[in-house]
Amino acid sequence: MSVRLDRAFARAREEGRAALVCFVTAGDPSPAATLPILEAIADGGADVIELGMPFTDPMADGPAIQAANLRSLGARTTTADVLRIAAQFDATVHDVPLVLMGYANPMLRRGADWFAAAAASSGVSGVICVDLPPEEDEALGPALRTAGVHPIRLATPTTDAARLPRVLDGASGFLYYVSVAGVTGVQQAAGASIDAAVAQLKAATDLPVAVGFGIRTPEQAAAVAQVADGVVVGSAIVELIGRHGADAPAAVRNFVRQLADALASARKVPA
Repeated sequence: MSVRLDRAFARAREEGRAALVCFVTAGDPSPAATLPILEAIADGGADVIELGMPFTDPMADGPAIQAANLRSLGARTTTADVLRIAAQFDATVHDVPLVLMGYANPMLRRGADWFAAAAASSGVSGVICVDLPPEEDEALGPALRTAGVHPIRLATPTTDAARLPRVLDGASGFLYYVSVAGVTGVQQAAGASIDAAVAQLKAATDLPVAVGFGIRTPEQAAAVAQVADGVVVGSAIVELIGRHGADAPAAVRNFVRQLADALASARKVPA
């Protein structure tokens, strides 16, 4: 399944554009409502979808995704539900890779080997564990690699040249650049700082670099797409789901299509 993620970024690169990566929280507004939302995101033109695993203490997430976690947990979403949703999506949409994003507690509760095998069998291409630093890779990384699932790492504005090699060691799939030193969806980094950071990261790795946190509009996405290999949009989509509930697919599809069109028309700056 990890090959699907590689192909998604390769296809976008061949088309001269950045890949569109969209995030939603599994089980928001309910487990049953999540699959239609994922299908709407795929229909809208997303290249990759991050499926958030609900958690009681989502420390990296801002108000919108915190609220989504509460709605999901209020609907009694479990890890089994998340994996079942992933498997259902895999059975219906075969060309859009799914990445699980969340925190170590739900992922490791039954053991790394169990989680990695379950993720792989559900069609998951990659995993982002927000609170597992590269120094603790042994807790999950080997199990994911054995199962054929990409362990995707995060870099931030505080990742300096001395630490970057540690972040990249064992990373695969793509490198997720968190563009602000803060939580999701609250602030946007200046374009110049993103440009400089992406250039530094791309000089250090052949992995695609996707930029997220604080990208909320098609215009912002297009600006980042001029330098990044991928653009991640999450909170703005999650807010639509919060407003529309089970009726969200139409609104989500329309918004994702606007993002995809913006990325398709954005001219990449030569490396």
